[in-house]
Amino acid sequence: MKLLLTSGGVTNPSIHRALVELLGKPVAESRALCIPTAQWGHPMCGPESVRGLLAAEPDFRHLSGLGWASLGVLELTALPSVGPERWVPWVREADVLLVDGGDATYLHHWMRESGLADLLASMPDTVWVGVSAGSMVMAPRIEDSFVEWSGAPDDRTLGVVDFAIFPHLDAFPTNTRAHAERWAAGLGVPAYAIDEQTAIAVVDGSVRVVSEGRWTAFDAAGNVTT
Repeated sequence: MKLLLTSGGVTNPSIHRALVELLGKPVAESRALCIPTAQWGHPMCGPESVRGLLAAEPDFRHLSGLGWASLGVLELTALPSVGPERWVPWVREADVLLVDGGDATYLHHWMRESGLADLLASMPDTVWVGVSAGSMVMAPRIEDSFVEWSGAPDDRTLGVVDFAIFPHLDAFPTNTRAHAERWAAGLGVPAYAIDEQTAIAVVDGSVRVVSEGRWTAFDAAGNVTT
């Protein structure tokens, strides 16, 4: 699977170009599935924010509102009761999965429970576009300060990539560079702090930062490397 891990979505021309490169065709010719599941695990999200994503309302112009050829919904909490014989073909027919934010540990839980996590390795041409928790879930862990779901056993996530992500750099009072440095110091894995104008593209293990904004890279000891 090809990854485009963002904080705020496809927010500028550089990230848009990276998306088109990963897709191998224009957005307007690409079939997308939205995954809103992470929102249900976060106290700041709810029915209105999920509706905005699925209806491609203006606040979601950088994700579901990009002008896809088709736009569907994949709600992971429903998949165990549907059966893989129905939903796996839906996923395989999509060009891109648009995975919104919320709580990454909740998303991780339902990716495992639904079976979607097991399917990812068999879809090398599919693009995963993550926003916030939709990006963080690909990391080995997210650190306790980002866990909002009360049912989370710990801060572990999928580990598809070997680095962690601190999103929304400087977007909130609790997401400053100083907060990111303290967060990175206790992780034990490499990490990136990224703002809303930054994305991380990952293809076949190759990692590239795409940015028109601010970002910082840390090594596993929490030292700044970029």
